[in-house]
Amino acid sequence: MGLFRRRPLHEQLAERGGLEHALDGGAPRGPAAAPPGWDGEQRGEAGIHGVPRARRWDTVATTDAAGLRGDAVHFVATGPDGTLIVEEDEPDDGVRSLAAAVEQAVQPPYRAEAVRRGERVWAVAARRIEVVHEPDVRGDEALLVLGPVGASLTVDGRTTIARAPALERVGAELGAERVVRARRLDGDLWEVEAAPL
Repeated sequence: MGLFRRRPLHEQLAERGGLEHALDGGAPRGPAAAPPGWDGEQRGEAGIHGVPRARRWDTVATTDAAGLRGDAVHFVATGPDGTLIVEEDEPDDGVRSLAAAVEQAVQPPYRAEAVRRGERVWAVAARRIEVVHEPDVRGDEALLVLGPVGASLTVDGRTTIARAPALERVGAELGAERVVRARRLDGDLWEVEAAPL
């Protein structure tokens, strides 16, 4: 029998995970102790102490898409009329077959990303987005903060006194105080997302 007593396993693991102060009744430290951000994004490491992995895609599929030249394609389907906004210079037929693969599970509007998995085989993933028509904003990115003292609109990093009626309606179900982020897709069409303030 040795003279030195071994520390219990739970204390060793707590120390390695940065939680040793939690054993003494103190606040835990380390990545698992970080609270979610204002946007709801989980902080910390997935798989540790119940932090779930953020779900990035609503659907993932594989499909046969001939004629595409690159190894990756990014596109947005804006509505039921079949309009696709493609970031790369790729043939319409190939991109349409990628869109058809995800539209079995997700209807437009959605954002999609596809990567080549073979000569003609592609993996494509899509997530739903919200799209609005906002003709009153000039720029490519907008941030609208609706707070207790009114609205503040920032376009391409500069605060402006302009109004953005369509953006102001986004996320109304979240309450009067919210943040709306918008990115121009094409013309007066914007991809938007809202979060409570």
